[in-house]
Order: sequence, then C-alpha cells, then structure tokens
Amino acid sequence: MSELVDHLADLTAHRDRDLLDASLAGALSEMLAPLWLAVHRRIGQEGAECWLTRARWSRGDVAATADSLWTSLDELPALEARPAWQDCLHKQVPHFAEGSPSTALFPLFSDGGAVGVLELCTEHPLATAERRSVASLLRLYRNFQGLLDYSQHDTLTGLLNRKTFDASFLRLTPPGGEVNPPNTERRSVDAAAGTHYLGLIDVDHFKRVNDGFGHLIGDEVLLLLSRLMRGTFRHHDRLYRFGGEEFVALLRCADEASAAIAFERLRVNVEQFSFPQVGHITISIGYTAVVADDSPSRAFERADRAVYFAKGNGRNQVRSHAALIAAALLQDEQKAGAIELF
Repeated sequence: MSELVDHLADLTAHRDRDLLDASLAGALSEMLAPLWLAVHRRIGQEGAECWLTRARWSRGDVAATADSLWTSLDELPALEARPAWQDCLHKQVPHFAEGSPSTALFPLFSDGGAVGVLELCTEHPLATAERRSVASLLRLYRNFQGLLDYSQHDTLTGLLNRKTFDASFLRLTPPGGEVNPPNTERRSVDAAAGTHYLGLIDVDHFKRVNDGFGHLIGDEVLLLLSRLMRGTFRHHDRLYRFGGEEFVALLRCADEASAAIAFERLRVNVEQFSFPQVGHITISIGYTAVVADDSPSRAFERADRAVYFAKGNGRNQVRSHAALIAAALLQDEQKAGAIELF
C-alpha cells in the first residue's frame, strides 16, 4: 500500500494536464517493471477519430516519449485500425491476452466516459493483486484528471479558461530562448515547424442577444460557438474562453497566410450557422504572431487592438495586427514608445 501511495504522490505532483499521462506511465513502469507500456488517447471528430499515443515507455528508457501534439490526423492510426484498443474503449472493461509475454489493456476514463486505453506488456500475465493495483491507480488518475479539468476548463463551454492561458503561452516562449522551440517528441513532422498565432474572437452585438432573448439563450449561443470552434480548428490548437463573449485561440501555423485562412474559416462557419431562436450572428477576430520574448499581455494587447479595429470598421471580419501596422491603419506602439524614451 505504501508503494501505491508513493506512486500516487508522483502522479499528482504535476498541475500540467499535458504531463499527466507521462506521470502515469512513470508510476506504472516503477510499480510493475513491464517490458513496455503506452497510453493511447482517442482524438478527432466523430467519424474521423484517431489514436494519439500520449506516453510510451520501454524497459531501459529514462523517460516516456509521445507522439507530437502537432502530428496531422492523417498520420495517426484510425480508431478502427486498432480493433483490440477500440473494443476495450467501447466495452469499457479490461482485456487480458494470456501468454509470455502477456498484454493487458485497460480503459482510461474521464468524467465524460472512456477516452483512451492503457496498454501494458509484461513478461508474465498480471497477477490478481497487480491487476487490482493498476485499477486502483487508474481510478486515482481519473479523479485527479477530473480535478484538473474542473480547475482548468470553463464550466459553460468546456474550453480552457483564462487562468490556464498564461502558463500555456509562456511554454511557447521560454525566457531568453527561441520562440516556438523545436519539437523534441518522437514524431518529426512538417506541421511541427511554424509560428504560434494568438487570435482574439469577439461576438458582434452580443448584448443584443442577451437583451432580446435572455441570458439562457445567450449561454446557448456561446456553447454552440465553442463547438463550432472545436470543429473548425485542429485537435492540438488551444482554445480558451476569456469570459463573456470573448474567446482566444492559440494556433501553430506555417505562416501568417495559413493563420488568416484558419481564422477566416471560423468567421465563415459562424456567419453561416443558424443559432436556435437567435438566427445568424457574426464574430470579429484580431490576431497576431507570437514573437521572441513575448508576454501574454503584450500579445493579447496586439490582438485586442486588431479586433477593436475590426469592430470599429464594420465587424464580421478578420484583421491581422501586423497587416494593420504595415498599412499604417494602426500605430506601432512599441516603436512609438521607444522613440519617446530618447
């Protein structure tokens, strides 16, 4: 029991959801000394779901590795391509393949149901006590994951909340380091190269929705908008609700033209969607590239100035802060500030 408590302490030592699966792999590798293990997550939209391996460990490895979050869905195995994993996920019960070596599959749960599969390969079949220990650790893992989800996600939309934004942003720009550092995970793909872009998304005339239809309908609009955002952007893009009708997206794109296409796609999808009772609404978007030594507040301020320009010049449009500066439609405050210093 003391060993299980030690592993629980290791598992719950992190407050970063991205590290949780790696912590689980580390705890299980020490507890069972398997030949190898992997944590597989189901990702993607319904009908086009794939498997993303979030932790992979083999005997002799110093630490777990993982598929890159930037891997294209086309490069990942489809859900049905791994029938044993799919069966474990759907039936939500462990599966044990006897033999030597032996493989065991355990479903991974969140509060919304089964979300992935733990795969364990051991020299001999797991003993009953070992199976119980794994099941106990996975229950603790689920509970801790639920606590992280509750603290890091907006209760209405399920998107990440504002307080998680700074930490996510700062991981993109380590102090004094290279912006968007190279991908160190196992998969090396073209999509890993590029720059992060911060987009600020604001619902046009949202006060009219609340005043005309009530706050419950207003909340429904925000919930449906969050679903449109999830369906428009990629699985690895970070989506936040900042409060009210204000949302933020952190995207990784090859260049500004690609970012503009992504944000324009969302604008069109929202404009064409018919919201129950309300009908059609529009959004205004301002975006900016994340640059070296950037801070969350500076990047947000640039995107905010761009969206403010969009709302003051017709709404229902996507505006780039850099393009507005280049066209002399906005003043570069950083340069202006530097001039004032001398």
